[in-house]
Amino acid sequence: MAIRKIAQIGHPVLRQVARDISREELITPETQQLVDDLVETMRDADGAGLAAIQIYEPIRLCAIEVRDNPRYPYKPKIPLTILVNPVLTPVGDERFDNNEGCLSVPNLRGVVQRYVHLRVQAWDRLGNPIDEVVHGLKAGTYQHEVDHLDGKIFVDRADPMTFSTWTEFERHHKAAFVEQVQQLVARVGS
Repeated sequence: MAIRKIAQIGHPVLRQVARDISREELITPETQQLVDDLVETMRDADGAGLAAIQIYEPIRLCAIEVRDNPRYPYKPKIPLTILVNPVLTPVGDERFDNNEGCLSVPNLRGVVQRYVHLRVQAWDRLGNPIDEVVHGLKAGTYQHEVDHLDGKIFVDRADPMTFSTWTEFERHHKAAFVEQVQQLVARVGS
């Protein structure tokens, strides 16, 4: 395994649309090594997720995991999940305000409207089908990562009036956001 460099906003790779991969390509040693590197890089950077395109590999693959994350102590735990060729479908119209940051956009946060309920169809790292409905912050995390696969960054969807640095988020916005998130989690789960 290796820790890879994470592309930063402004690099053209982040604006590419990632390509689907076949099961045959997925199970190759090279792609399995990429998955391992993606997970190690995400964990090293204390991310809640990381898309392959963020480590300069424009394929439709991302990793999501929330353990005891110092960047996101308010996020419910999400077990390590690898999504290959994900398709997201909103379940209903309900949305919530998600205050997001990104490893490719250092020291910036902003509020993005995300669907509360989301159907996720994908493969896992071995090509087994995933078909589940996720809710709340977990759904927000999935939407953020899959946006990367479509050449989108959270700043494209955020209200620019809500942008803040991490320090100013902690000082002025975190308490209200955590309260909102706790209410959402209590109502819909993760």
